[in-house]
Amino acid sequence: MKGKVYLVGAGPGDYKLMTLKGLECIRKSDVIVYDRLANINYLKEAKEDCEFINVGKASSNHLLPQGDINRLIADKALEGKVVTRLKGGDPYVFGRGGEEAEILRNENIDFEVVPGITSAIGGLCYAGIPITHRDHASSFHVITGHPRNDGKETKEIDWKALAHVKGTLVFLMGIANLKHISENLIKEGKDKNTPVAFISWATRYNQRVVTATLESAYEVAIKENIKPPTLIVVGTVVNLREKLNFFEEKPLFGKNILVTRSRTQSSTLVEKISDLGGNPIEIPTIKIEKIENNVELEEEINNLKDYSYIIFSSKNAVDIFFDKLNEMGYDSRALYNIKICAVGAETARHIKTRGINPDIVPKKYIAEELYEELKDIIEENDKILIPRAKNARGFLVEKLSKKCFVKEVLTYESVIDYSKKDELLDIMENENVDYITFASSSTVKNFMTLIGEGNINKLKLIKIISIGDITSKTIKEFDLDVYKQSDEATIASMIDAISNDKFNLNTGVLTC
Repeated sequence: MKGKVYLVGAGPGDYKLMTLKGLECIRKSDVIVYDRLANINYLKEAKEDCEFINVGKASSNHLLPQGDINRLIADKALEGKVVTRLKGGDPYVFGRGGEEAEILRNENIDFEVVPGITSAIGGLCYAGIPITHRDHASSFHVITGHPRNDGKETKEIDWKALAHVKGTLVFLMGIANLKHISENLIKEGKDKNTPVAFISWATRYNQRVVTATLESAYEVAIKENIKPPTLIVVGTVVNLREKLNFFEEKPLFGKNILVTRSRTQSSTLVEKISDLGGNPIEIPTIKIEKIENNVELEEEINNLKDYSYIIFSSKNAVDIFFDKLNEMGYDSRALYNIKICAVGAETARHIKTRGINPDIVPKKYIAEELYEELKDIIEENDKILIPRAKNARGFLVEKLSKKCFVKEVLTYESVIDYSKKDELLDIMENENVDYITFASSSTVKNFMTLIGEGNINKLKLIKIISIGDITSKTIKEFDLDVYKQSDEATIASMIDAISNDKFNLNTGVLTC
């Protein structure tokens, strides 16, 4: 039975510039065939057993020739698989999607095309250049700057017509032919002083924009070492960049930030970094392993009426407890006579998603502060239930046990996540990392284990951001300095610590 192919436009690079339908296709695919201009973070949305095939598609350097790509997607569909062909930009804007669709139609393979935001529009927007503007251009023209080189005849570009139109000209894949482009436009009458912009890696954290004139374009591109993938924009709309540039003004623009939280916990931090223009590099150091067949937890849930307090110190503990509660046929009414305590704003917010407002949340989000709040109000006949991690700090259990009965139930264990160890070592060796975030002592210890003792000194060249006192103490135990500690033990506060950083990375000067 034949499968189906989706030709999906992945947009110009920014992770969020993807259509809902495009994401839907990715999530249901058995095979994803992608090229280098598609944001690889989309692959995280795929099914666990999805097959990924990288076909490259860098200029003049394809891992697979286009003919082989056509054959590949057709053959995978003929195997009965759902295939997503993930293409940078839009499949039908110089993406050769039309050729792929023709092959599929010729072989009677079902397909759909999902449009994407073309870099010719989205890329200009992120560079502060509107492709049209009432005072500058009432039309735009998108031209391939990369003619066919397969021996087949190509109709030559009508340079005379392009030189005399009043609209914006956008050349895709044209850097290798820049001299030819600029010379032909000037020769046919285009004003040599017409503004030109080069937009490299448009809409990404490493976006780079260089401006010139038509006459100086080639010389400037050589001097500035402009390389593909780069858009070439010709027109007076380029002059609006200085006024309308918004993307490069984002507080984390151009910053590489290493995120060490577990996969299940990193999403909020990663999203906030991306929204502020930074590049989050996810290297999870912790893996959460739930304790299965937890008879002890089931027993205490059946005995909830005996407890006066329940203390939650993590999102994971909340999830595991309430999932088990629901699985056993109970709901939040089973907690009607119990005071709910949370160590930390994040944990408290997560409890609220379960329909319960925590009774006690200390102002400072650490176990010591919660103990200070509880020590004078708990009584000898109270009973406290603490569902928590196997290897968590024992402070609350030890201190509160001196006041009343405390039942500790282990619900999960935090173990080292080795899945990205090789990638981490490569980053430490070859990448320029500006910041690294640690949201717990466990992430610090696990990270140091992953990189090995010989690489710890490399962290002295990176700004270390800590979530709080306990985590900072652990960092210092490795003879490392904490560049900044967040004011509150929250992800939002960690982001503030980075985005409000006034230290100039290029000059090393602290500015006011």
